[in-house]
Amino acid sequence: MKNSFKAFVVREEEGQFVGALEQKQVDDLPAGDVLIRVAYSCINYKDALSVTGNRGVTKNYPHTPGVDAAGHVVTSSDERFSEGQAVVVNGFDFGMNTSGGFQEYIRVPADWITPLPNGITTLEAMSYGTAGLTAAQSIDELVQRAAPQGGPVLVTGATGGVGSVAVALLVKLGFTVHAVTGKEAEHDRLKQAGVAEVISRQSLLEETTRPLKKGLYAGIIDTVGGPLLASVIRYVQYGGLVTTCGNVGGAELTMTVYPFILRGVRLIGIDAVQLPITERERLWNHLANDWHLSIAEMVQMKALSDVPAVVKSLLEGTHQGRTVIEI
Repeated sequence: MKNSFKAFVVREEEGQFVGALEQKQVDDLPAGDVLIRVAYSCINYKDALSVTGNRGVTKNYPHTPGVDAAGHVVTSSDERFSEGQAVVVNGFDFGMNTSGGFQEYIRVPADWITPLPNGITTLEAMSYGTAGLTAAQSIDELVQRAAPQGGPVLVTGATGGVGSVAVALLVKLGFTVHAVTGKEAEHDRLKQAGVAEVISRQSLLEETTRPLKKGLYAGIIDTVGGPLLASVIRYVQYGGLVTTCGNVGGAELTMTVYPFILRGVRLIGIDAVQLPITERERLWNHLANDWHLSIAEMVQMKALSDVPAVVKSLLEGTHQGRTVIEI
């Protein structure tokens, strides 16, 4: 094992946040139970916020972002993990206020680590990443309460990281999928992915006066939040389920209580950060087996040096699908 390794480090310089490749030493890593050689990471919206100095995500700089990492154990003081074992790390404080996955080595508490099950590689794990795990959580809530024959499921933000995986999982599981996007150029690609109907985001935001609309959907997987979530809830059938996991469209939810008290609609929040390891293991087993996707077509491969460009596209809303960083 080499003592010096490359890392993407963000520094604050005269009020600006600048990220660049640097050399770090293993001794620079925080204390932890397990040292891991990172094979792949990936980029999420939260990483973009950390790279650009959002103090709500990362309080102190210099900092190495990356809320996801997959690789192999180098050394472990915890008997649950052995040298060479394939593992994934995401959630908890990883990559936010603790040094993250945009580097060749990480050292973390054992309780933050999920062993990768047979049937999934480190590359596939990061093709899913936190976004895929969040999508799997959402789908898991849905399939416990809804069946494919119960009606279509609507996915908002369908071309984003969580949305694109959610669409693929729903199609695989036999659901009729309707997708919301603000990107007209992506309509054909969504249809090719198995989406039955693509709906313009703007059309749903224009008519918001009626507290209830025709009950069209057995469920909704929302990745956007804000006014769009408030609008689409009105279209849920009696007893339907809505999951929500994002706030890129806004953090406030302004709506009536009628979908809840007249139709019995259930709104469930999805949080992948504090998800217990036992639940992570169960969902990764789904993704490795009965929910396994051929996900390569929705993945872009990039290098650590490409992080600033990918972050820019995420913040501008032009990013599509999943981006994996080869470490």
